[in-house]
Amino acid sequence: MKILSGRAIRRGAPLGAIALIWGAALWSTPGFGRDDGPGPGGLTVVAYNDLGMHCMNQDFSEICILPPANTLNATVIARGEDPEILKGGAVVRYGIAGNTRSDNKTNFWKYAQALFGVALPINVGLTGNGLRGVMKPDGKGEWIASAIPITPMTDKQIINAYQLAQVSVTAGTQVANTQTVIPVSWEISCNMCHSGKGTSVATDILRKHDKRFNTKLEGQKPVLCAKCHSDNALGLPGVPGVSSMSTAMHKGHASRMETVNIANKCYACHPGVQTQCLRDVHEKKGMDCVSCHGTMTAVANPYRKPWIDEPRCGSCHKVPGHEYEQPGVLFRNAVGHNGVKCYVCHGSPHAVLPSRNPADNLQSIRLQGVAASLQKCSVCHTKTPEGKFNHTADDD
Repeated sequence: MKILSGRAIRRGAPLGAIALIWGAALWSTPGFGRDDGPGPGGLTVVAYNDLGMHCMNQDFSEICILPPANTLNATVIARGEDPEILKGGAVVRYGIAGNTRSDNKTNFWKYAQALFGVALPINVGLTGNGLRGVMKPDGKGEWIASAIPITPMTDKQIINAYQLAQVSVTAGTQVANTQTVIPVSWEISCNMCHSGKGTSVATDILRKHDKRFNTKLEGQKPVLCAKCHSDNALGLPGVPGVSSMSTAMHKGHASRMETVNIANKCYACHPGVQTQCLRDVHEKKGMDCVSCHGTMTAVANPYRKPWIDEPRCGSCHKVPGHEYEQPGVLFRNAVGHNGVKCYVCHGSPHAVLPSRNPADNLQSIRLQGVAASLQKCSVCHTKTPEGKFNHTADDD
């Protein structure tokens, strides 16, 4: 599979006469057109989230663990006997069905200047993206919209951690659309342990921190945790000599989790007993967070690089001839079929197909008729390739 600059797609064969229409909410949204793919000679677009779940605070007046910042990625493929990954020459738009604003659901924009040192326009995230817009090509075959400031509350004030993002591609006269889950939750249940008479949960957290570490955070609200505790999720270096956010949180709470009366202790913080972000094929097989990530004590290891030292597929999966993540590369950045990103076919981390959440399965059902990792050649190929399927980065 080749990576295409954009010119060849406009010289492709005429599109099929039958358009695949999926989801009235998608096609009625301004900027999202009729879907002409994945017909013969047309386009296939697959969208996916980089993490499988993004967490955020709802209230930022006292403390900030994570801001609203969801990242959406997409891969566009020009179908053919030798399909090509499109890395330019197209306009890739995104939007979210039933969610057009966040400023009436969180006070993030009131405190963004104090927390992050930047005065953001209302409903614009930390990297300049809004709840709808144009995805940018990375030059390597992926289209990205980072730090989308979506909340789990829809415009109808309904909490839904698994809303659908809409992605539309226009390349010359060719159009393709898809939908994928854009997961977000503010179910960070600090209130399970932190509470105090006449004080908020956040104040209780800051007071306990001040007492234990001789800090004066309560008088510095709003407090960005990553200002001192490095956080690779936000790209913030923290203060030298101070433990990372991951180490501080996991080490500080590991010995206390037995008092939390829930089956999956991780759901006390990583959302949550309602959200249940682990919903994929691994969960279906009886695995839980610890199966891949290890215990809280193991995750708290100060030598572990948070968000970088993560579980690897090749640690468990040993199919002869299959290549898994390349050395030093995370699953979400790895490629496994002629340059195609692994999660294009398999789905996002924590939502590896098939998922028990029906919304996660919609895209694969539309593309191949079944809720499973993409395995139908005709999704990208106009002619079934000869020989054995290759699960490697290169096509040799």
